[in-house]
Amino acid sequence: MSVDSENDLEGLKAAGRVVALAIHAMREAVREGITTAELDAIAAGVLREHGARSAPQLAYDFPGTACISVNEEAVHGIPGARVLRGGDLVTLDVTVELNGYYADAAVTVGVGSISDEARRLVECAEAAFWHAARAARAGERLAVVGGRVEAEVERRGFKVFHDLCGHGIGRTIHESPSVCNFYDPRERARLTEGMVIALEPIVSVGARHTRAAADGWTLASADGSLTAHFEHTIVITRGQPLVLTAA
Repeated sequence: MSVDSENDLEGLKAAGRVVALAIHAMREAVREGITTAELDAIAAGVLREHGARSAPQLAYDFPGTACISVNEEAVHGIPGARVLRGGDLVTLDVTVELNGYYADAAVTVGVGSISDEARRLVECAEAAFWHAARAARAGERLAVVGGRVEAEVERRGFKVFHDLCGHGIGRTIHESPSVCNFYDPRERARLTEGMVIALEPIVSVGARHTRAAADGWTLASADGSLTAHFEHTIVITRGQPLVLTAA
């Protein structure tokens, strides 16, 4: 969507605040021995408290409030009986609807003591987001923003998934445009002032593509390597973007 009024901006900010609160509460609860279903219940409680709804449930009948993905699982992990172990990486991905407005964010968290490679992978996803966000301003080509994601990721020795993208958002969970995490010379579209997008580097130790799990939802790295994900919903301006889902 494009922000056309102060009401739009306030509605998006309110949805973004709920996303930030849910992710913060889940992140604080991550520990060895907790299940992904227990983390999901925390997210559900935050959404109920603020009158928000899970956008993946609304749009796709997703079997959980949040998408919770572990280790090689890149996106769309289903919360359940899986118990987190020390050294795991867990991605907490929350998208909410509140009064007709949508916001989306994700973060990858280490469980207890994690390997140096895992730590660097998590840091890479976040650094790639901010490197690209600095270029995400009105008039810039989408391809340039995607190119900045991949350049930062590869500089750090990792890979971005070429089959997973960010997206427009605002009035539903997925809107145009697609926001690739690599430079696509065929992409001629430009960012416009007021445009709302979810910018989300999704990175792995070695794979550029995913494989579908048997559950019909989860997408994992094709080579089984660790993954990490960092995402915020942003509003494009003539300067630095407005981040709606930051705590």
